[in-house]
Amino acid sequence: MAVITSEIVKKLRDQTGAGMMDCKRALEESNGDVEQATEYLRKKGAAVAAKRADREANQGVVEAYIHAGGRIGAMVELNCETDFVAKTDEFKQLAHDIAMQIAAMTPLFVSKEDVDQATLEKEIEIYKAQAVNEGKPPQIAEKIAQGRLEKYYQEVCLLEQSFIKDSGKTIKDLLSDATGKVGEKIGVRRFIRYHLGESAQ
Repeated sequence: MAVITSEIVKKLRDQTGAGMMDCKRALEESNGDVEQATEYLRKKGAAVAAKRADREANQGVVEAYIHAGGRIGAMVELNCETDFVAKTDEFKQLAHDIAMQIAAMTPLFVSKEDVDQATLEKEIEIYKAQAVNEGKPPQIAEKIAQGRLEKYYQEVCLLEQSFIKDSGKTIKDLLSDATGKVGEKIGVRRFIRYHLGESAQ
């Protein structure tokens, strides 16, 4: 059994932002391996997030981010369960990071569930036609279309996008991690993005 020193606990805490006791437990479970302990904490956070999925989150902040000398702007409503969490620096930083993500990556929807049926059908038709034009038989074209649809979700749905500060995580992962750390449901309700000179949708 590896000796869990206060230095290694602090290192894990700095990396993950998890509580001291959670970090100690994770390191004990992982025999002192920081990488495995980080994975353990992420899974624990995801489990907490799943438990809290049906909780009401109607506190939070509206955060704005302006980029490129005032040419691009984004606003996001990030929700949590209590005003106490909404006022923490960590929560405000998370809201800021997500607003920056929206400005940089131009998502069209919050989640997969928000993509309307007409848009989905149109995208699938395009992907099928592309596959057929590449010489693929119809049943294979159907599978290719579904695969490309997943790629489409990763491009246009905020929660499915890779986080610009850490490409190994999606925005959904980021929210799950935050939910695990604070013990409250955290979610994006809505957002809007402006680009100077663009016509209104």
